[in-house]
Amino acid sequence: MFDVVVVGGGPSGATAAEDLAREGHNVALLDREGRIKPCGGAIPPRLIADFAIPDDQLIAKVTTARMISPTGRRVDIPIENGFVGMVDRKDFDPFLRDRAVAAGARGLTGTFLRIDRENDGRDRFVVYRDKATGAETRVRTRLVIGADGAKSRVAAQEIPGGDRTPLVFAYHEIIAAPPANDTYDPARCDVIYDGRISPDFYGWVFPHGASASVGMGTYHPDIDLKHATAALRAASGLAGCETLRREGAPIPLKPLRSWDNGRDTVVAGDAAGVVAPSSGEGIYYAMVGGRCAASAAAAVLASGRTSDLALARKFFMREHRTVFRVLGRMQSAYYRSDARRERFVSLCHDVDVQTLTFEAYMNKRLVKARPLAHLKIGFKNLAHLAGLVQETHV
Repeated sequence: MFDVVVVGGGPSGATAAEDLAREGHNVALLDREGRIKPCGGAIPPRLIADFAIPDDQLIAKVTTARMISPTGRRVDIPIENGFVGMVDRKDFDPFLRDRAVAAGARGLTGTFLRIDRENDGRDRFVVYRDKATGAETRVRTRLVIGADGAKSRVAAQEIPGGDRTPLVFAYHEIIAAPPANDTYDPARCDVIYDGRISPDFYGWVFPHGASASVGMGTYHPDIDLKHATAALRAASGLAGCETLRREGAPIPLKPLRSWDNGRDTVVAGDAAGVVAPSSGEGIYYAMVGGRCAASAAAAVLASGRTSDLALARKFFMREHRTVFRVLGRMQSAYYRSDARRERFVSLCHDVDVQTLTFEAYMNKRLVKARPLAHLKIGFKNLAHLAGLVQETHV
């Protein structure tokens, strides 16, 4: 009999399992294993601090972000007084799962099938297919946290609207990194806004130490992701680099309206749709979502009130709703055409924009200490959207 079964062992599920185990709860962490999510791997300093990520998990430290427009305009944004850490999900996710198990969670390996309820719903069982035996197995639990990804079976079966989340299709190739040169810098993330690579999102080249992640995302299912990534590699001077891995997966970009079923199940991470619009950043928000789900589950276990499951979404949105709203509006305004993307990269050249953007990214909150800068940015934003700013190419 478990207090909580966490379904999915990515950053969100592993964080939820570890938090609950450290609080003394009887927790199981069910994961399929062997699956690596396509991910640029960027984690900000706040994540490193809040979740005690050791330095040996960082395969690179990025000090510059380069924005590249459809016409080739390049805007370099320095990361002052710090860095953005880079992780490789093939190592990072197992590290988080192992840490959860070391804290006291019981690891289970298999594929989630469903939740069975008996005795008028008072007895609950998570049913999964055991990876080792292939047998249908079930474990009894009081609560379930679904952290099983963008196409979450838990969300689809248990959460209203959980099967209708809009998705971006992401694909990347992990390549052997070349030596530093005119087009590749092992301490710089390149973000490419070009309709020839992605008509509605962006492409990226992110350093991973001895390797690099090169990929793109799009809403359009008819786009050839591999062809677009090959074009990106060619444009970035990386076509001749050895390909080490290829990975693809859907990524949600809109939080679900409800994260729980009101009785015994709550979702987190990609299953709840918490990937940041515009940037596509997911690791930090997944781990925060896992922590919020764990807090909500602990509240239910303490109080007996199943309505406390709603605290997961409430806790998360209280801190991050405004950021998600602003990023969503920015994506809607600037990602719709190459002309808009050109103006977006031009806007990134502004020092006020750079400063506030990275303050918000590094600390994960909108900075309110500089109201004049916010006002200036508002006017600049309108000027760029209206086409009143004369483009100068660098």
